[in-house]
Amino acid sequence: MEKYFADPLRYEGGMKYERCGRSGVLLPRVSLGFWHNFGGVDSYERSREITHYAFDHGITHFDLANNYGPPYGSAEETMGRLMEDDFHPYRDELFISTKAGYDMWPGPYGNWGSRKYLMASLDQSLQRMRLDYVDLFYSHRYDPETPLEETLQALVDVVRCGKALYVGISRWPLEATRFAFQYLRERDVPCLIYQGRLNLLDREPQASGILDLCREQGVGFISFSPLAQGLLTDRYLNGVPADSRMSKGKFLKESMLTDDLLAKIRHYNDVAQGRGETLAEMALAWILHQKGITSVLVGASSTAQLQKNLKSINAEPFAEEERL
Repeated sequence: MEKYFADPLRYEGGMKYERCGRSGVLLPRVSLGFWHNFGGVDSYERSREITHYAFDHGITHFDLANNYGPPYGSAEETMGRLMEDDFHPYRDELFISTKAGYDMWPGPYGNWGSRKYLMASLDQSLQRMRLDYVDLFYSHRYDPETPLEETLQALVDVVRCGKALYVGISRWPLEATRFAFQYLRERDVPCLIYQGRLNLLDREPQASGILDLCREQGVGFISFSPLAQGLLTDRYLNGVPADSRMSKGKFLKESMLTDDLLAKIRHYNDVAQGRGETLAEMALAWILHQKGITSVLVGASSTAQLQKNLKSINAEPFAEEERL
């Protein structure tokens, strides 16, 4: 295996960095997510190629979760191999996050938001990724049954015991989020960032007040699924390709692509062409120009795809008359 040496000009290639809320952390405007394409069923050599390209172009933030794969845990195992093969010399330049909250192992302690689950899951994640600590650990979802204090105190304690430098929450409702921000701040482990789904087709964090709350409280916001799992690309402009994610029907169902949605996507595509951009570039640029956005999480199945997505960093702001 050829030894990897990072590009010495990796911070001079045009990547921009945004302060995460009122913290000392700067995150790249585009971050790399391991939700898809980095599991045990995927090519390790392709994963290496994509992560090398990302880091060589200034992407310092790699985002994972305990159950990313498939199978569960395998994306973190891929990260562990990458650390051992390539990235160990660059560990202090990387910002690595993981999460726990969704189904991970059988029985009553492998899901949701108990202290038992969060603590055990992070220990497992560190072993898989061959890390002493993660930079950021998230509660991956709100648990309506577990007391919020229990979940949040677990986040406080993983920082205090040195297993995570920062903590965040993902997809919590507004009032629980408000409570979380106060609870964590009072214990000197402020919430660094909120991860939510925000894209041209799903603006719930804006409508619910989550994005405004993050801005008011000095908490960063990172958008996952910014391309609506491929809907905001040219993949579905003429129907459902046989090799597409929607054709496999796991996260995207063909029934979702209604006539109204297809018309909306085609309209956005027309606007993008008028701007001299692809639909994906414009969709990412739209998020990056929303107030309070720290970064967008993009997936990638190839370096070519990642290269295209990075163009969004320098896209022009949206003019009012373009109202989308």
